[in-house]
Amino acid sequence: MNTAIHNLRLAARSLHRWGGIALVALTILALGIGLSIAVFTVADALLLRPLPVRDQARLVVLWGAAPDRLFNNPLELSDGREFARGARTLDRAALFLYNGAAPLPLRDGDRVSRLRRALVSGEFFDVLGARPVLGRTLRRGDDVPGAEPVAVLSYLAWHERFNADPGVVGRQVVTYGEGTVYTIVGVMPEGLDYPNGTDFWAPVVPSMSPDALSLMAFYVIGRLAPGASSASAANELTTFLQRPGASSWQGQLHGVATSWPRLVIGDVRPALFAFAAAAGLLLLITCINVANLLALRGVARVREVAVRSALGGTRTRIGLQLFTENALLAIAGGALGVAVAAGAVRLFVAFAPPDLPRLGEVHLNTMALAGALAITAVTILLFGLAPAILTSRLELQAALRSDTGHSATRRSRVGTEALVGAQLALALLVLAAAGALTRSLINLQRADLSLDPSYLWIGELALQSEVLASPEKQRAMLKQLMPQLEAIPGVRAISPVVAVPFSGAAGWDGKPAAEGQSPQEAAAKPMLNMEVVAPGYFTTLGVPVLRGRTFTDQDREDAPPVVVVSQAAAQHYWPGGDPLGKRLNVGADFDRVVTVVGVVPDTRYRDLREARASIYFPLDQSFFPFAPTSLAIRTDSRTSAPISTIRRVIHETAPGVALVSVASFGTFLEGPLAQPRMNALLLAVFAAAALTIASVGLFGVMAAMVRQRTRELGIRLALGAAPGDLRRMVMRRGLTVASGGVLVGLLGTFLANRLLVPLLYNVAPTDGMTLLIATAVLLGVAGLATAIPARLSTRVDPLLALRAD
Repeated sequence: MNTAIHNLRLAARSLHRWGGIALVALTILALGIGLSIAVFTVADALLLRPLPVRDQARLVVLWGAAPDRLFNNPLELSDGREFARGARTLDRAALFLYNGAAPLPLRDGDRVSRLRRALVSGEFFDVLGARPVLGRTLRRGDDVPGAEPVAVLSYLAWHERFNADPGVVGRQVVTYGEGTVYTIVGVMPEGLDYPNGTDFWAPVVPSMSPDALSLMAFYVIGRLAPGASSASAANELTTFLQRPGASSWQGQLHGVATSWPRLVIGDVRPALFAFAAAAGLLLLITCINVANLLALRGVARVREVAVRSALGGTRTRIGLQLFTENALLAIAGGALGVAVAAGAVRLFVAFAPPDLPRLGEVHLNTMALAGALAITAVTILLFGLAPAILTSRLELQAALRSDTGHSATRRSRVGTEALVGAQLALALLVLAAAGALTRSLINLQRADLSLDPSYLWIGELALQSEVLASPEKQRAMLKQLMPQLEAIPGVRAISPVVAVPFSGAAGWDGKPAAEGQSPQEAAAKPMLNMEVVAPGYFTTLGVPVLRGRTFTDQDREDAPPVVVVSQAAAQHYWPGGDPLGKRLNVGADFDRVVTVVGVVPDTRYRDLREARASIYFPLDQSFFPFAPTSLAIRTDSRTSAPISTIRRVIHETAPGVALVSVASFGTFLEGPLAQPRMNALLLAVFAAAALTIASVGLFGVMAAMVRQRTRELGIRLALGAAPGDLRRMVMRRGLTVASGGVLVGLLGTFLANRLLVPLLYNVAPTDGMTLLIATAVLLGVAGLATAIPARLSTRVDPLLALRAD
């Protein structure tokens, strides 16, 4: 025990004497270990940690898909139930509404708020094998006609909306629209909120009227039977969809089966793989750098070790002391790494998209700390044992020769420079990846929306059951309301819209047929976005008219049916031709004929990454079984001054209608930009850390070279060498090392960056401009790291240098 304490004291003193190198090594270890732990923590929460269900790998989600695979085709309720009952590849199966968790207005006294409701069949939780933390789950008997409406809360909603009240079971929530009273019967465990973002689950049948149920479509979730695979389940669904007696439309579909864990994780997996690769590279750079620093330190301590040996120190004793010093450094680096990891995890959570699956589970835990201990243990072996063994094996007589340090340095110089070049190559890999994601983010932010987002607000309406009774009543309410809202001071234009921006699947899609096309030819066309709009829609959103006209008040129910199409939709039906005056057959049986009167650009209203081909129908001529329930509002300024007036006018003009929420268009834009911003930011942090560590390594090697060649530099100065010549010699050597690392890094980048393709938008994985900028940054930092030692090389006093040995 006394010997161990004595060794620790000597180690602490030694590290204090070598303060500069020890501090740099400690910082590098903290960054490398800390960021690696942070990535492990995030990956553990989002990828590795099992979801709170039984045998998650056996769960699959099924739906139909068209041959073009541009659109998912869910099943009608009756078809979904028939398939679930007869499926041989599934042990058991359940259904859930295809559009996932939809916001539902709830009445709480005089206040109207929203929770996201997922409609599921009664067997849903039984299929998942999930157990509640409070109360019970849904049962098959909850999903039959006449059953009392019940609800099961998600863990997050229980905490945020109900303050984690243990007495929440038995409480009731009332929907604003239908007036449905849901009794809360249970709370599910943390981490289960599928469909993603669900606040509460409710059974399908008691939640919907029979007429509404006939319009709903569902996905199937099932547990694979023994010996069955996702492919066999998909084939069974294909056979069901193409069974005798199925409609011609269903006969065009084939089954798709996807692993449930993959759907829960979503598009987080490519980003996490990129972060994990970056963390691995950073940890490798850290190991190389610290090994280099300790090797340089070991060379400088050759004589110290030799003197200790000459004074009677055994090889074991000297090796143990050196091991203690390096191990103490590694342990301190691991401890600081935990602090760095905690900060990095908090940064991740702060910048992560709010709807990121399982985000609430991302925090340092025992698994993360175990990872820290494992990394630190490996670090101790690498940086503690190996240098100690190598240094303690020096030959006594050879080490005591005056020029041994220099000869050893000459032999090891190529090796240390090669390690620095490897660091720079790896740093370029991370830097180029961060640059590609940054350029992708910039492109996405600058994407042409084909509409004007300035001074534009989006409001969501909640309608009570008397207004929701029929689409006709909804349209009548909107016709009465719009003139009152347009007259409000500060409102430049206002129009109802079907869905809020970037809502993806929320909306209506279809495949109209051009006049003269058969239903089979129409089915071969891709799905188009269908919008029901008022005459002021295009003015409100700032969508320009390219040809023809938009809708007017004359496009009434008794007027000839008309539509406006987007450019891509026109190209689908009449490539190279003039769409004005052309006609489309629409409706379930293609029995309604409409005439094209205008052409507008393809907008990115529904999807930021892709401009959607769209067909617009006038509100008064709509045959859809719904009416728009959101509002687009263009004001005279960026302030929300008219919003309170709009809310009051709606309350006074349209009883049973409430404006639940209002947000600027930019607020909705933050949603699809959140994930790319997080990807770019986190990878930029890794790139900055890798660049810093690699440049420190280059600086350390060049500084050591200057220090170890002090005598040579002094002789050169004494013989008349100009200071500029010495600076150029050192700079040339440093930039040669950096250039070699850059060449190797560029070769690696051409291969590695292809893994980033799922995360990029309008940027090639080997984009030339990105690689040029990354190379310039790396060489610039390398030049700076070399310039300081180069400048120091000219400050050598020739007389002192000649006396050095």
